[in-house]
Amino acid sequence: MGFSYDRLWRKLFDEKMKKLDLKKAIVTSPRIIAKIGRDENVSMEILGRICKYFKCDVGEVLEYKISPIHIDKFNRNERSE
Repeated sequence: MGFSYDRLWRKLFDEKMKKLDLKKAIVTSPRIIAKIGRDENVSMEILGRICKYFKCDVGEVLEYKISPIHIDKFNRNERSE
């Protein structure tokens, strides 16, 4: 699966913020907000701005999710060695 910003969206909801509010708060472009919305990679600088704004750790806005397919592939590779 990869990276997920679900925790960021929960944080925005809790703070009663919208994506536009986040865009203004961290001074970024609509393209970056769209990338976050699609769970795509963004720069460490952007993640740093988000964390600085919310005064939080990156793990509070971003998580890495492993899909069952990746787990199975990893387990097969581990057994064959």
